[in-house]
Amino acid sequence: MSNRTFAQAIKDAHVVEMERDPNIYVAGEDVGVFGGCFGVTAGLLEQFGEKRVKDTPITESAIVGTAVGAATAGLRPVIELMFVDFIGVALDQLYNQAGKMKYMFGGKAKIPMVMRASCGAGIGAAAQHSQCLEALFMHLPGLKVVMPSTPYDAKGLLIEAIRDDNPVVFLEHKMLYAIEGEVPEGDYTISFGQADIKREGKDVTVVATANMVHTALGAAEKLAADGISIEVVDPRTLYPLDGETIIASVKKTHRLVILHEEVKFAGSGAEIAAQVAEEGFDYLDAPILRVAAPFCPVPFSPPLEKAYIPSEQQLIDAVKKVMA
Repeated sequence: MSNRTFAQAIKDAHVVEMERDPNIYVAGEDVGVFGGCFGVTAGLLEQFGEKRVKDTPITESAIVGTAVGAATAGLRPVIELMFVDFIGVALDQLYNQAGKMKYMFGGKAKIPMVMRASCGAGIGAAAQHSQCLEALFMHLPGLKVVMPSTPYDAKGLLIEAIRDDNPVVFLEHKMLYAIEGEVPEGDYTISFGQADIKREGKDVTVVATANMVHTALGAAEKLAADGISIEVVDPRTLYPLDGETIIASVKKTHRLVILHEEVKFAGSGAEIAAQVAEEGFDYLDAPILRVAAPFCPVPFSPPLEKAYIPSEQQLIDAVKKVMA
């Protein structure tokens, strides 16, 4: 084990897999010489050469489109979109081509590609560079959606994603790149569809994603001082979603609060709440609550951006409400 940042853990996953399989290549804007907008791919060009680490034009449609073609031809591309917000110009390539080929070819096609992208607010990047769009990808059959919250999870899930024969959307919250944690050296994987209980508790289940996992853990410490014990569940993958672990937690606590940075309306929390309502309604002693961003673009103004991002206090208030 070694102490690694979230960004370093993602780079380590690249190195492990690129050393193992010569068919893996990396492509994206500034991933080579510059080392990536957030430094994730720094050093890969020097280690693996320009044939396997490709700087691309500022053309997301081409980045995703060429990856789809390369994947169907036997390569295993790992592409980077600087910001998930730019997926709009490449959606056809992602969900109409990559997401549907296996189905349309009767299961014979393999599309082993990973699309990495940063997401989330908190650095003053304004409305077009700060969104959380995971619910959009969850709604598109054929795609797997991964959203780690720790360096350990980031490395293991990315290795798993690269080895998957299906297209994977791998979302990295910008505010997580600098956090540190213990990460095993070398090769390990984390299977998709396995949620992780980040903190055990008995009074309220809090399902949180990405950076909000850390918000939930911070709120848990404050709530503990008031005698309230919350269980923090991190889905890690939003598709496939581990509903069994979430419902088992609700069966224990009888209360559920869902915390995510996406806008509240039709966010990933709506699907989680629906599954619990359909399959675990009898376990609930209070209505399910969601704590999420308001239905508006992310503000550029620092005070407004701070108000936009769900806070520990908002979660604390929601937990106390379901406990009342």
